[in-house]
Amino acid sequence: MSQFNNTNDTICAIATANGIGAIGLIRVSGSKSLEIVSAVFSKSLVEKPTHTVHFGTILSENKDIIDEVLVSIFHQGKSFTGEESAEIACHGSPYIQQQIMRVLLQNGCRLAEPGEFTMRAFMNGKMDLSQAEAVADLIASQSKNAHTIAMKQMRGGFSNELKEIREKLINFASLIELELDFAEEDVEFADRTQLKLMVKEVLLYIQKLAKSFELGNAIKNGVPVAIVGAPNTGKSTLLNTLLGEDRAIVSNIEGTTRDVIEETLNIDGIVFRLIDTAGIRESVDTIENLGIERSLEKINQAQIVVVMSDFSEKGSELEGHASMDTLTAKEWIEKLQAEHPDKKFVLVGNKSDLRSEASLRYVTIENRDTQSDLLTNTVENLDTQSDHITFIPVSAKKGLGIDDLKHWIVNQLTENFDIANDTIVSNLRHYEALKKTEVSLQKAQEGLHSLTTSDWIAMDIRQAMYDLGTITGDISTDDLLGNIFSKFCIGK
Repeated sequence: MSQFNNTNDTICAIATANGIGAIGLIRVSGSKSLEIVSAVFSKSLVEKPTHTVHFGTILSENKDIIDEVLVSIFHQGKSFTGEESAEIACHGSPYIQQQIMRVLLQNGCRLAEPGEFTMRAFMNGKMDLSQAEAVADLIASQSKNAHTIAMKQMRGGFSNELKEIREKLINFASLIELELDFAEEDVEFADRTQLKLMVKEVLLYIQKLAKSFELGNAIKNGVPVAIVGAPNTGKSTLLNTLLGEDRAIVSNIEGTTRDVIEETLNIDGIVFRLIDTAGIRESVDTIENLGIERSLEKINQAQIVVVMSDFSEKGSELEGHASMDTLTAKEWIEKLQAEHPDKKFVLVGNKSDLRSEASLRYVTIENRDTQSDLLTNTVENLDTQSDHITFIPVSAKKGLGIDDLKHWIVNQLTENFDIANDTIVSNLRHYEALKKTEVSLQKAQEGLHSLTTSDWIAMDIRQAMYDLGTITGDISTDDLLGNIFSKFCIGK
């Protein structure tokens, strides 16, 4: 990323995706943008007003017409990058775009590196580092909620909140360090009670932001959901019903699914990666055993695990077999919970339409706000009787109870957050910086309660300010910037 230091260069890049399309867009940015574009355009753009669009032709070195285009121009300080810029809208032929790039390079442009346009916007103060990173997230967003989170961050919502927190910490540190200047006079400028309340308030907010990363990361990258259980419990039928299409083969022959099947499903603006697995049982079939091994691997990779049981069998809700023949559904899910305490598990009783009382348990999405006491009591009683095993009766074949399952899956992520209004952290670098800030604030909090000397408390507060500053770019290094912007696409 050494080229990022050459900010005096004028850069260019194709900003549209590879392939043939109706329109192609070529971006140019730098102090000589209008001069270079004018040299290959049918008219001069140097004296034209900013934010104007001009029709004309792009010419080769032999003055042959390459294409008829529209050129938008932006003066210094009034563009995305903060530099003098131009955008050439041409026909989407890859050949045409490459020919226009060729003549721009011949006349003094340099090919932009990945993320260099956004990097220049950051360097020129058009956005801070967290906003710049949100640009890449916005481009990559694949769901409504991913778009919402990225857009809020790009527009400065997250940055403004961090700025307020840093200002509080700066005021705190100023008072503490002022006391150090008057240490010999034993003067106390800061009210320790107020400082304790302030640090507690900031710490709680930082902890909430860090906790939101689980939701933000899931929304950004998709949530892996494994559907597991014994053969013939209806795993493939459930996958097909959730997707609304026949994606997996369904048969009453045990062992039909011998490999994992993965598909994506958008529920309430969150992308879930559904994984249908081979039925888990003792088998002498080599191929089936390979599928079973992969099923167990998918449990390790999943964030949410749906354990299927056959609810049509006689006995209680938790006695239907769900895995190895020697284990009941209750026993197996308890075993899984003990082995994977970081994962969310739900026991789904399938084929429950075959039980006479089952139809009373279903609640449609239209009347969810006034759901029946019978369903509520059923779930609460099962939680009490089975060490908080969540149980949802369904009929995958008839679609009964599917809305309840979807609601439960989404609620595991969004239970404590309002995506539309709360700030949700989706960037791993931001999360790690917040966790470091949390550690420093906890040390400062402990120092205030144990009457630690002011210089140690000030040191912890300064460290917290530093870690928060790395998020917005108030504190940054060339290596950090190079690592961030190298992941952007060329042209952005």
